[in-house]
Amino acid sequence: MRARPTLEKVAARAGVSRATASRVVNGSTRVAPQIREAVNRAVEELGYVPNQAARSLVTQRADSIALVFPEPATRVFSDDPTFAGIIRGVSMEIEEADKQLVLMLTGMTGGYQRVERYATNGHVDGVVIASMHGTDPLPGILARRGVPVVCSGRPTVPSSLPYVDMDNAGGAERAVRHLMERGRRRIATIAGPQDMIAGIDRLNGYRAVLRDSDRRSIVAVGDFTRESGTSAMRQLLADDPEIDAVFVANDMMALGALPALRQAGRRVPDDVAVVGFDDIPAASYTEPPLTTVRQPTVEMGRRLARMVLDLEEKAQVMLPTELVVRESTAAKASTVS
Repeated sequence: MRARPTLEKVAARAGVSRATASRVVNGSTRVAPQIREAVNRAVEELGYVPNQAARSLVTQRADSIALVFPEPATRVFSDDPTFAGIIRGVSMEIEEADKQLVLMLTGMTGGYQRVERYATNGHVDGVVIASMHGTDPLPGILARRGVPVVCSGRPTVPSSLPYVDMDNAGGAERAVRHLMERGRRRIATIAGPQDMIAGIDRLNGYRAVLRDSDRRSIVAVGDFTRESGTSAMRQLLADDPEIDAVFVANDMMALGALPALRQAGRRVPDDVAVVGFDDIPAASYTEPPLTTVRQPTVEMGRRLARMVLDLEEKAQVMLPTELVVRESTAAKASTVS
């Protein structure tokens, strides 16, 4: 018997990627007309017939995608703006694909089992896991049950699961180098929780720059809340009163560090320069305005959704971050020419 034509052969005949061929075959409108025509012509010439499994996401199943938060509801919906950007980006893609979005939390008793049952029983066609914990077991559980799953954030252990993450380490490195370029010599950090991939990578980025410059790391650890930023800043000043800069692993902790510096009689940026991370809206309105690292959370959400919808090759994607310079890191007067 003649071998059945595959989607790969269709893609090769049309001169496009497999992901693009999949979009056309599954009826996506996100493909240029000339490319759609080439793929359809290849389908006809080869006699390709999509099997039910390949077409089920678009034509046979629930037309719904689950966005799952294995985080406390207070973090998701109140004090962590990262999640708001992810929700917005996922929602935009799901709406454009004419699908439904189902929000699910696992914080309650039996939450993991409830999500697993819901996904494996065919109520959704795929799952986006929006977790800041790289050791979360839920992605692996769902993948083993055959559920299409994509993770936000790089797992802390090697994994073949697709994910989209930010360049947290690179962003931290740029922030610390910026402080050095502004003449700062004793640079401390308020690190994030070390059970979260963002906290781990941002601390590693900070340490890498200091290690390359033969400088000593000065570290206090917070939990990404404003209150922990205040207490960590007080700890740093007690441990080393001579610090003249601090890289804070998120803007919420930086908002707590600023009043702690004022209460200690330290002026920002004259005595101590401060850099945050996330570029939350409040960062522009602190006194002084906060230098920070901007991360594309909306784009992250869109990429996550496109992967689980199979509109984009499933891969392990690292999105770039951008340093946003404001008055909180002005150069020391002695270093200004």
